[in-house]
Amino acid sequence: MSKRNVYVERRTQGDYAVRKPGAERASAVEPTQAKAIERAREISPGVAPDVERVRHTNRGKPDQWRKS
Repeated sequence: MSKRNVYVERRTQGDYAVRKPGAERASAVEPTQAKAIERAREISPGVAPDVERVRHTNRGKPDQWRKS
């Protein structure tokens, strides 16, 4: 895992947090996923952020990550 990775996660408040691996606090909090992805790209240019994708289904893994 590269130290340059960034993650975009949905928070319980409904907004999105941009985090680096192992960080306790978010680097940024944005109101929409699109803005969070844009901010993640500013924080780590040249690296595709990992975006949380949650699906509530009864088969497969519910929590998945995708490259943006």
